[in-house]
Amino acid sequence: MNVMAKKRGWMGRILWGLGWALGLFLVFNILLVMAFRFFPVPVSGLMMQRRVESWTSAKPYSSRHRWVPLEEISPSLGVAVIAAEDQTFTDHFGFDWQAIEQAVQHNEHSRRKRGASTVSQQTAKNLFLWNSRSWTRKGLEAWFTLLIEIGWSKKRILEVYLNIVEFGDGVYGAEAASRTYFGKPAKRLTPSEAALLAAVLPNPRKFKANAPSEYIRGRQAWILNQMRQLGGDQVVKDLGS
Repeated sequence: MNVMAKKRGWMGRILWGLGWALGLFLVFNILLVMAFRFFPVPVSGLMMQRRVESWTSAKPYSSRHRWVPLEEISPSLGVAVIAAEDQTFTDHFGFDWQAIEQAVQHNEHSRRKRGASTVSQQTAKNLFLWNSRSWTRKGLEAWFTLLIEIGWSKKRILEVYLNIVEFGDGVYGAEAASRTYFGKPAKRLTPSEAALLAAVLPNPRKFKANAPSEYIRGRQAWILNQMRQLGGDQVVKDLGS
């Protein structure tokens, strides 16, 4: 009986400790998400990952990133990334279940895999996590996606996304991308330039906004057409506060 009692005692302490650890983890996550509801993001998980990866690379690495409010980013860029990446952005609660189902069906029969991540999911992943295909990372991505959908407005999600998304090797956010590729602030981006930036997002380290291939030019034309069909700049203006 004493042995069994001791085992139960140890089990109880372990479970108590795990419960406290889980509670602290959840509270920390919530506080972190709420902090970024109000404050600019100085650095993202993806930026830190790229920096660590550069330590084992012979290629010199430098990064460019400058936070600007959404009002200082051309609304055309917001519409362009919605058109290219997530046309149901204003309607869903973090996940596009129809797109996920279509991607699953496609991937079952094709060697070329298709993703179905929304802008909200990409924001959660880029800001808080790292690039990998593990189930652990996907689970955490879903958790943080729910948190930002609950705690942030759609306008804030788009603002953070446009400020941290990778537009090229070491180029993060709309302001850095606009100045690097077009020599001007993000506020002055034209619809054509915005569509070109959005066109490289599937693989910004392979595709170049300042040296677009025929494939990227085709994507740019498609995105411009989708932007017009969605309603143009008014899509971003209607997001409110």
